[in-house]
Amino acid sequence: MICGFRSKDIVIMEDEFRAACDNLYICTDDGSYGEAGFVTNKLKALLESGVQYDSVLTCGPVVMMKYVAEVTRPYGLKTNASLNPIMIDGTGMCGGCRLTVGGERKFACVDGPEFDAHLVDWDNLLERNIFYTEQEAEENEHVCRITGGVRRGEYKPSEADGGENPVKRLTKHPMPEQDAGIRAKNFNEVALGYGAEVAVLEAMRCLNCKDPQCVKGCPVNVRIPEFISKVRVGDFEAGYEVVAGTNSLAAVCGRVCPQERQCESKCVRGIKGEPVAIGRLERFVADFHMEHGAPGAGVEKAEPNGHKVAIIGSGPSGLSCAGDLVRKGYDVTVFEALHKCGGVLAYGIPEFRLPKSIVQKEVDGLKAMGVKVETNIVVGRTITIDELMEENGFEAVFVGSGAGLPMFMHIPGENLKGVYSANEFLTRINLMKAYREDSDTPIMDLKGKKVAVVGGGNVAMDAARCSKRLGADVYVVYRRGMEELPARHEEVEHAIEEGVIFKTLNNPVQINGDEQDCVKSMTCVEMELGEPDASGRRRPVEKKGSEFELDVDAVIMSLGTTPNPLIKSTTKGLEVNKKGGIIVNEDGLTSRQGVYAGGDAVTGAATVILAMGAGKLGAKSIDEYLSNK
Repeated sequence: MICGFRSKDIVIMEDEFRAACDNLYICTDDGSYGEAGFVTNKLKALLESGVQYDSVLTCGPVVMMKYVAEVTRPYGLKTNASLNPIMIDGTGMCGGCRLTVGGERKFACVDGPEFDAHLVDWDNLLERNIFYTEQEAEENEHVCRITGGVRRGEYKPSEADGGENPVKRLTKHPMPEQDAGIRAKNFNEVALGYGAEVAVLEAMRCLNCKDPQCVKGCPVNVRIPEFISKVRVGDFEAGYEVVAGTNSLAAVCGRVCPQERQCESKCVRGIKGEPVAIGRLERFVADFHMEHGAPGAGVEKAEPNGHKVAIIGSGPSGLSCAGDLVRKGYDVTVFEALHKCGGVLAYGIPEFRLPKSIVQKEVDGLKAMGVKVETNIVVGRTITIDELMEENGFEAVFVGSGAGLPMFMHIPGENLKGVYSANEFLTRINLMKAYREDSDTPIMDLKGKKVAVVGGGNVAMDAARCSKRLGADVYVVYRRGMEELPARHEEVEHAIEEGVIFKTLNNPVQINGDEQDCVKSMTCVEMELGEPDASGRRRPVEKKGSEFELDVDAVIMSLGTTPNPLIKSTTKGLEVNKKGGIIVNEDGLTSRQGVYAGGDAVTGAATVILAMGAGKLGAKSIDEYLSNK
């Protein structure tokens, strides 16, 4: 074993190393202890001595591993490099651990971490690895530069209906928002929420239908007319209790669910005018409860039943499943790979759409009900599903690990510095607070720069609006037209108001770099819409000879995600489909007895509320399974 250190002062674990190997060689850069020089010097000396070695394993700084590979290459000696140092979350979720091995894109967290060191493109990896060196080296004495904006309490509704009978009002009461010119420079929440007066007036628009179609449109079957009737008479806490009976994440859903495609799309008031603002009222009662109630209060919980259930992933499906099971008396433990609970709610959705304090309060409420949360546990690495069930006493497992493996276009230039997956970009900003100048995990300085976001979904809008707040001029490049954008209409409107430029009917074909391998432009082609494809949308067709250069300094790929293969690769007998989604039956049961799954890990990337619906189904099925055991 050869161990390298800069100096004697930082030599560690010498005794442990000596106990674990026959020969230990300690090298120090300054010669203050052991042998002077780099580990590669000692490695070369050993190889030249004539001793026969079967293989070499290297682990440490990327630059060291590169030169170890160069030392062993002439000898044809098998050399494996452990790329643990570039692993960020251990799941492959963000795409920051991508590298090129033998000309193919790999992810250290998923495909490794060990790779043939002679096939790794070390130069490209090094370029990416040192991208933030200067920013990371700066003294972290800055205070947050993000300030101001309209605060929730500053909105005071007055004469909200101008004397109009609210029962006959055809339009929703508008949501108070930060001014676009202000909010585009901060990360404070854009939508400020209804006040009590407006909430009551909006609730009065509800017809309290005997056969409420809105409930049928809700994936978690919130008793909508019942909770709105409580708001109507000013009993806001009772309204929350009705919602919480079926929805463990009311404050989240009130903010990010696409109500316009679900419950509100079924509202009878929408036949002649706008539907009742169900989502805004759900947010109102949830926020009221958070301000006035105790965590976990107002939720009935059964006596412990003696059964243990493990939940993998703390995203919406996992938390929803956990909430339903703990209410039924189960001993529930949620295992989360990251250091913060919330899954996509924590790392994916920006602060200005979903404040992380709201997510934390929702999690605190579940903890108060008895849900246990274990963070920094990568199931499939730290522990396997088999170990959870066979050695740790869990009788059933729900897999809600999401779909966090990013997709790329596989066009030239995707490995240039300044090319991000939306997952990496948003994780740095949302989870690691890269928008702060004192962040330990910075993002590229975008002030005065140009950014292209490739894609047209909600994640693309999030990435574009974050880039705008970081000071960039932002383009959304999408191969179809404005009418075909899959993002919520509200998110597109907000992006336009904030100054994001939409370059629709355009598609990138190459990313171009400068002498330092940094992004300098993107080559695009114009598109036109042809006949509908399998999805029912008109297929984009390239216009011949329409190539043009778009000057940009960074590119964010927001092309969707696929389920992470880590669970599959470490769980015997777990069947997946060709896209990597876990195969389940109508009850959410996988090919393994006692193992259930739901959310994006099954369907691929979808909405928060659909994931929650899958979590509720999983909880129901697990309850039936264990009750009959």
